[in-house]
Amino acid sequence: MDNTYSSFAKCYDTFMDNVPYDEWCDFLVDKLKSLGVDQGSLICDLGCGTGEVTKRLSEAGYDMIGVDNSSEMLEIAQEKTKEGVMYLLQDMSEIELYGTVKAFVSVCDSINYLTDKRDLLQTFKKVANYLDEGGIFIFDVNSPFKYEELLSDNTFAENREEVSFIWENEYDRKSKKNYYDLTLFVKSTDGLFRKYEETHVQRAYSIEEIKEMLTKAHLELIGVFDGYSNKKPGKESDRLLFIAREIRHEGKLYI
Repeated sequence: MDNTYSSFAKCYDTFMDNVPYDEWCDFLVDKLKSLGVDQGSLICDLGCGTGEVTKRLSEAGYDMIGVDNSSEMLEIAQEKTKEGVMYLLQDMSEIELYGTVKAFVSVCDSINYLTDKRDLLQTFKKVANYLDEGGIFIFDVNSPFKYEELLSDNTFAENREEVSFIWENEYDRKSKKNYYDLTLFVKSTDGLFRKYEETHVQRAYSIEEIKEMLTKAHLELIGVFDGYSNKKPGKESDRLLFIAREIRHEGKLYI
């Protein structure tokens, strides 16, 4: 997974201010506790970005590790979280932890950035390898419906006082990849706006594909939801939330 958040990192939180992080994290905490992941447990946040979820779970009483492949995003994350949170500059498919953790979480469709099934499987295997026996993995993805019907070939734009963006989408139904061409205009200290351009690529995965990769990685799928709710996913669910459990195998080296 390439580092695609270099220019965008400085204004990422501005454009994500509509994400209900508090609501999502309340849901995550409830699910984690119901599955035996109590306060004080060690949790790894994959694709932690600027640390919004890492920070909230830390405040909820969990020991946190944040993993991301953008040094710019991690710098912002470190500024907003308390001491004791460990941040690692690593790719999700190549994570190397110092020991096992009780749970992994991954939010804001970070998993969709794994555009090759081999990388998806490798990431799941890494997760399984670093989970405690019976450990929990909770993650979300953008659904195929969202790419095909909501993003597709649409263009979105937003104008703020300090920063503006143009977000152009192109979805390839054959490869199931969505290409985001992002143009940013960021206001500098001299009052002038600087233009930055980035390209992001994500891939759509069906529930069946996710389940197949989890099974191959010795992770048991125990629930799929319509986003951060207890509802079953429907045809028009734009975000899918998966909960899986580590299945202990002798030797336990899947990577």
